[in-house]
Amino acid sequence: MSAYIFVHFTGEERPDGEQIYFSVSRDGLHWNDLNRGEPVLTSQLGEKGVRDPFIVRHPATGRFYLIATDLCMYTRKDWGKAVHEGSRDIIIWESDDLVNWSKERSVTIGIRNAGCVWAPEAVYDHKRDEFMVFFASFTRADGNKPECGNDEPGDKHIIYRSFTKDFKDFTPAERYIEREQSIIDTTIIQDGEIYYRFSKDEVSKKLILEAAGSLEEKAFTRIESETLDGLYGLEGPECYALPDGHYCLIADRFAQHKGYMPIIIDDMEHGVMHVIDDDGYDMGTTRKRHGGVMEITDSEYDRLLKHFS
Repeated sequence: MSAYIFVHFTGEERPDGEQIYFSVSRDGLHWNDLNRGEPVLTSQLGEKGVRDPFIVRHPATGRFYLIATDLCMYTRKDWGKAVHEGSRDIIIWESDDLVNWSKERSVTIGIRNAGCVWAPEAVYDHKRDEFMVFFASFTRADGNKPECGNDEPGDKHIIYRSFTKDFKDFTPAERYIEREQSIIDTTIIQDGEIYYRFSKDEVSKKLILEAAGSLEEKAFTRIESETLDGLYGLEGPECYALPDGHYCLIADRFAQHKGYMPIIIDDMEHGVMHVIDDDGYDMGTTRKRHGGVMEITDSEYDRLLKHFS
């Protein structure tokens, strides 16, 4: 692996901002927009808009799966209704080469009375030999359907999970991460025998780092980080290894409407990291909103450039 693809959306300010955009990079820090900065994939299902895309490669077959939130805030506009009366589906595309993609399909993955299904991601569970798909849903403490403007104590976003081998058939969703307050935007990476997990605390608007030797929730413990504790208004964390071996954490500066910025991790185990100066990276022309980064090969990089130039 010697290059990267970044799948993302650009915002809710324009009709096509909540669709799938591609960018590529050689070093994971300087990005070039593909397809002349226009969407590569669009959804005509559900809300006819998608946010928070994530891409993953099957470790055995090499097939690519791209999953996204079924949500269009350009037309919906009301965040309260998006939380309480949103879609319980995710939108899915498949490809064998990153340039030829299947038609989008929707799968209902949220529990029956979930108010929404946001920011789906997936990590391969080698013990189960299948993907663990996880996402945030707003649910009521009493199990009833959420109602906009009628939240009660205990009503909150919880991270749920489901398992799949083919992104067609999914196990019933179950609670995965639950805190006293809402938690969303979880991402997980594996480094050797350790899983590292970043999530957004919806109350503090800060990112949380945790680690475990397995994917089970009870195994995770929090890692304190002065850098993360000092950063406010971040969401959509993504983490990947740079060519020099360091991990890069990128986060969407939603509070400042500035899109993604990179944070270099110096020591993941102890939460030591630093923010890169502005002249140390280039996110490209289009504004990068919540998305996913995946390592790709030289030939895949060249194919993407040739096809979407």
